[in-house]
Amino acid sequence: MALKIIRTLPDPVLRQKARRITTIDDKLQLLIDDMIDTMRHANGVGLAANQVGILQRVVVIEIPEEEDVRVLINPEIIRREGERIIDEGCLSIPGYRGELTRSVQVRARALDRNGKPIRIRAEGLLAQAIEHEIGHINGMLYIDHLENATKLWKINPETQTSETDGN
Repeated sequence: MALKIIRTLPDPVLRQKARRITTIDDKLQLLIDDMIDTMRHANGVGLAANQVGILQRVVVIEIPEEEDVRVLINPEIIRREGERIIDEGCLSIPGYRGELTRSVQVRARALDRNGKPIRIRAEGLLAQAIEHEIGHINGMLYIDHLENATKLWKINPETQTSETDGN
């Protein structure tokens, strides 16, 4: 397994829509393993394939309170419920956080890493991560959902706190 380079803005691959996966083979399994290692090394919660320069519809998500990494192939959201304001960041936009609206609950479907169809009903951080990562494979970034530029702020990378809060 190998660490991949996480692409950052303004890399154009982040704005491209990823292609559906039609074959689940050893090459895809290796990509998934590399994405998991890369996400963990960067202390991320999720990672989409185009964030490592691969235009395929695969994402990995690891929620701190859960044991397993979720692998979603060709994921899509089939239902959204409610709205909440959240603070969000992204490995592809290092050093910044933003305030935006996300769903309270999402329902999604995908294939797992073995090609088995799965359905997910998620809320909280998992719902946020699913929306965020599916946005990536559709060529969207969280900053596209900001109400205005004042909802984005620079953070101190050492402490991961806002530079305006005095820490």
